[in-house]
Amino acid sequence: MSAKKNLSPVERIKLASDGLRGTLAGSLQDGLTGALHEDDQTLIKFHGMYQQDDRDRRAERSAKKLEWLFSYMIRLRLPGGYLTPEQWTGLHHIAGEFSTGVIKITTRQTVQLHGILKSSIKPTIHSFNTLHLDSIAACGDVNRNVTCSAHPKQSAIHDQVFRYADLISELALPKTNAYYEIWLDQEKIADKKAEEDPLYQDRYLPRKFKIAIAIPPNNDVDVFSNDIGLIAIIENNELKGFNIVAGGGLSSTHGNAQTYARTASMLGFVDTEEKIKKAVYEIITIQRDFGNRSDRKLARLKYTIDQMGVDGLKTELEKRCGFQLQPARPYAFTERKDYYGWEQDHTGNWHYTLFVENGRIVDEVSPLKSGLFAVAASGKANFRFTANQNVIVSDVSPADYEAVNSILEEYKLIAHTDNAGAMRKNAMACVAFNTCPLALAEAQRYLPTLIDKIEPLLARHSISEEEITVRMTGCPNGCGRSPLAEIGFVGTGYGEYNLHIGGDRLGERLNIKYKDSLDESAILLELDDLFGRYKAKRELNETFGDFVMREKLV
Repeated sequence: MSAKKNLSPVERIKLASDGLRGTLAGSLQDGLTGALHEDDQTLIKFHGMYQQDDRDRRAERSAKKLEWLFSYMIRLRLPGGYLTPEQWTGLHHIAGEFSTGVIKITTRQTVQLHGILKSSIKPTIHSFNTLHLDSIAACGDVNRNVTCSAHPKQSAIHDQVFRYADLISELALPKTNAYYEIWLDQEKIADKKAEEDPLYQDRYLPRKFKIAIAIPPNNDVDVFSNDIGLIAIIENNELKGFNIVAGGGLSSTHGNAQTYARTASMLGFVDTEEKIKKAVYEIITIQRDFGNRSDRKLARLKYTIDQMGVDGLKTELEKRCGFQLQPARPYAFTERKDYYGWEQDHTGNWHYTLFVENGRIVDEVSPLKSGLFAVAASGKANFRFTANQNVIVSDVSPADYEAVNSILEEYKLIAHTDNAGAMRKNAMACVAFNTCPLALAEAQRYLPTLIDKIEPLLARHSISEEEITVRMTGCPNGCGRSPLAEIGFVGTGYGEYNLHIGGDRLGERLNIKYKDSLDESAILLELDDLFGRYKAKRELNETFGDFVMREKLV
């Protein structure tokens, strides 16, 4: 078990937090600052929020001896990433009233709003509550938003698999009532026993925890990047159960060799719903009890597993579950992609996957936000977010197909999707500047411009149609899942990136660092050379990442 001494400062804050309440109520009333009390800046994460500031304006405000321009990001808990048209309409208005107006789709199938002032946090949460939405445990050292293969066409029993996202999300929610008391003005529960939390106790987890559910043959959720991955085993349109993998995680720290990206390890197969929930629950308890609480850089489940060994974890899991895992069942991933455009599912309903560059829904290059609002106003479609930061205009009946298609055409959203190149559609970036405090370099603001300059290189080598995956992160924390890309950029300083290559197209193999701290001109020179070699020497249907590994370029 983790030692009780040498706890990190965050561990002490959690233990003293009175069920994640801290002094948040008082912090909100302090009108002399836009910030929260220092310890509350940690606790607010468990409520689905981060305190941020506009880093573009730090120097200006510091020169004027002004406080940094603090604001808050709020992230919703949306298991599997699903919204009704009424909820989308409400989200649209909330974003316009309280935030920057940008609806940001995350890499975990949810949305977050940025730029919310301290005085607007409670009104924002109240507004979400009227839509039956919340941000509980969307951040913090708990289970985060549970992701699931997004597209209903993935399987005739997609709904049956999809419901596990909600089941697991509910299973792993903290039991404290603090969210409702602080943000929704509910009375504090007098009976402490009613708040007892057998899963998280009073210490929660050593670090964040992520769970994903994949439906082969599409690994659209990057299941191996998660602390727990469930791979649905379906035979003759019947769900037999799930293969369970554990210990994935992509974050690392520059210059710290003890930290590393890791793909999840196979544990075995579980069949019944009761056993699946039990296995997930007990893997979380193992991480709670054995995880590193002294060094947060070494606190994810991947490090716990590497200390215990995969067999050691499995033995402990089976002891806690009271049953043995079966051998993993056969499965195969043959793709990792979003199905752009119109697709019809087994019921006859239609779904349109819209390209949203880096998940930013805003009326800039195209009227994405206005167009999706018009779709929501029609009441003829639901909305599903993908783990690749796109949105599916979903569940459109055959009778409503023409009406919804007309809206998409009117706002030029179909043209927007059709006109995006193959690499751009397979690219992804984290938020980075100007709000992420960890960012060392740009990501979502820069990647579109960089792709503008990479696309002529692809054309010159006649490989523009190749669906090469490209991902960029402003630091090595891996929020944009760059370690699982064929080409990954990891920020090392402003305007400089490590270039990683050799990941596979299915999300089963990590890439490897190829060059250190390249600026834009150096990046383009290196890629031009690599693309030339790929064009000249690739084998039939060989992907770029597989070519890199066969040629031993890294």
